[in-house]
Amino acid sequence: MASSEGQQHPLTIYFWIWGLLFVVSGFSYMVDYLQLQGALRWTLIIVFMFVKAGFIVGIFMHMTWERMALKAAILLPPIAILIFIALMSIEADYTFLTRIEFFGESDFVVEPVHH
Repeated sequence: MASSEGQQHPLTIYFWIWGLLFVVSGFSYMVDYLQLQGALRWTLIIVFMFVKAGFIVGIFMHMTWERMALKAAILLPPIAILIFIALMSIEADYTFLTRIEFFGESDFVVEPVHH
């Protein structure tokens, strides 16, 4: 007779990841406590956020043990969205400066229409 039990993962891995999440959260809070500013602050916040999200998705949502097709179906769309956001943010300065130049320094004057 076949066993109907599902796959069991050792509990120690969950406790290790739980501890790592506390450590990474501590680092994340230290960014605010040390009052870091500028690009360093936002880079650290984003890195810690992605590390925590990776641990949660990989271990607690059991993604580590899934087949590659499911991983790709779940992970590729957010990666594509992040790439598009990066491209839009790169393009934003050019678009803004072009609008300022076109609308702000134009000699174009609207003349009233006389009938």
